[in-house]
Amino acid sequence: MDRVDKPQNVTSKGSAADLVTDTDRASEEACLSVLTSAFPNHSLLGEEGGALGAVGSDYLWCVDPLDGTTNFAHGYPSFAVSVAVLRHALPVAACVVEFVGGPGVWGTRTFKAVRNGGAFCNGERMRVSGTKTLDKSLLVTGFGYEHDEAWAANMELFKHFTDVTQGVRRLGAAAVDLCHVGLGITEAYWEYRLKPWDMAAGVLVVEEAGGTVTTLDGLAFSVFDRSVLATNGYVHGAILEKTEPATEKLLEDGVDLSPWFIPEGYGVRSGAQLDA
Repeated sequence: MDRVDKPQNVTSKGSAADLVTDTDRASEEACLSVLTSAFPNHSLLGEEGGALGAVGSDYLWCVDPLDGTTNFAHGYPSFAVSVAVLRHALPVAACVVEFVGGPGVWGTRTFKAVRNGGAFCNGERMRVSGTKTLDKSLLVTGFGYEHDEAWAANMELFKHFTDVTQGVRRLGAAAVDLCHVGLGITEAYWEYRLKPWDMAAGVLVVEEAGGTVTTLDGLAFSVFDRSVLATNGYVHGAILEKTEPATEKLLEDGVDLSPWFIPEGYGVRSGAQLDA
């Protein structure tokens, strides 16, 4: 909170839109210092610093120190700090601190979830939306920095769902998008080529709020997968009718949507379609 509405030292990580600030790094250092002190025998994975910590652990902390950096750099909501811990490939606890409001009036709301323990926003129990049809739904999606085949396929999905729903939003922060599905203010979120730190906390929030999470071709999901569809459950099948063939076409064309790399030595032995 001390860093909002102040000048930022902004640099690029590869493309003009893929930004990093001093605040990203400071936030990650703050998160990791707490986690390494409290859980010295766990593995850690941060967006800025990569994999570190104990080798061979059953637990992996996924830290996105500033999800939505471009929004943050421009003073535009939404952005968040996202932290979750996996046991093997399954998120078991999560916290997302979303920054809401805008310049001069910033505040936060905190999402928390525990496996089989529910999801909460500022201490209040969360439930997904009860909307049952796409024509009454508000959806949200995201686009990666690489304008490749998956980006183009998602642009077509964006066009389609804009026509058959009450709208599709693109906020630019996956953790926030997922938490909004869990909060019941949107009915679904989908995206290609995310990283574990983008999704780990948010997918647990959705699941514990009563939602459904799969890959975009309808397979069981793990945070190492490269596509995600999170919904209130009611509209899941209707969305898959379009995302499943689009994703299968990408795979047929040789587009790589294989699981993202698993940190060396991390004890993945279960979780969705990942093999033991």
